[in-house]
Order: sequence, then structure tokens, then C-alpha cells
Amino acid sequence: SYLLYILISISFSIALKPDECEVCIQTVNKFISQLDENVKKDTKKIEDEFKNFCKTTKSKENRFCYYLGGLEESATGILGELSKPISWSMPADKICEKLKKKDAQICDLRFEKTIDLNSVDIKKLKVRDLKKILSDWDENCDGCIEKTDFINKIEELKPKYVRTEL
Repeated sequence: SYLLYILISISFSIALKPDECEVCIQTVNKFISQLDENVKKDTKKIEDEFKNFCKTTKSKENRFCYYLGGLEESATGILGELSKPISWSMPADKICEKLKKKDAQICDLRFEKTIDLNSVDIKKLKVRDLKKILSDWDENCDGCIEKTDFINKIEELKPKYVRTEL
């Protein structure tokens, strides 16, 4: 029974957390929803359709396509790891779990969060989010080391970039 406990523990640790692999899950769901039923059974057709799908992707979805081999400039290709599970009607989160085992980078992709500076407490944001705000404004924070330095810089620039509604 102890061995069974270990196996169950391992299977739970492999399962994805809700915010993990968001780009993979969303992109795979979007791709599957565009497929005709006759295509869903044929791995070769799925791979061809994925390459066509990837031609129209941008940003993080495009990076996902690159990792899988869906773009002409992709260095490697693991499209079979996508097409076979789709042909078996496997759900996107399970497909992404399998893809993560082949290439962990796939689940490191995250969509950019839009931050509403009127409603968010910037003291609760992570430094990388504070840096992103400044980057979005094309501003630098020379000499910023501590989180408070970034917060002070944003507070200083906020009137220039953030419109407050009356």
C-alpha cells in the first residue's frame, strides 16, 4: 500500500496547476476548435493544419508553435506529440502535460497580464510586473535596485501615463 501511495503522489505532482501551461492549453484548445471532424482522426492532416494555424499566430502562441515545430524556422519538431493525442480526442491539459515532459519550456510560456494601475495596489505586484509597466511606457529606472525604487519611479511617472476617470 505504501508503493501505491507513492505512485498516487507522483501522478498528482505531474498534473498541471491551473495557471501552469496557460499558453499551451489555450492555444491547443483554439487549434482543436478549428479542426474539421475528418481532420481530427488523421495525424498527418492535423500536423499540416497546425503548420497553417501557426502562420497566423503572434507573440506567445507563435513561440509555442516554434517549440513544437509548427514554424518553418523551428529547430526541432515534436508535432507527433500533439497530433497523436488530438487524434485520440485527448483534452488540451493532458496534451500539454505530455508536451511538458518533452520540453519544459512549453509550460514556461505565460500570456502578458494587463495591469490596471487605477485599481491595483502596486506595492503587491512583483518586481518583474513593475519592470514591465516601465517597459510598456518606454521608461528606464536607472539605479533601481529595490522594489521600492521601482514603485517610487512608477508613482512619479503615473500622472504622465495613467488617465484617472472622474
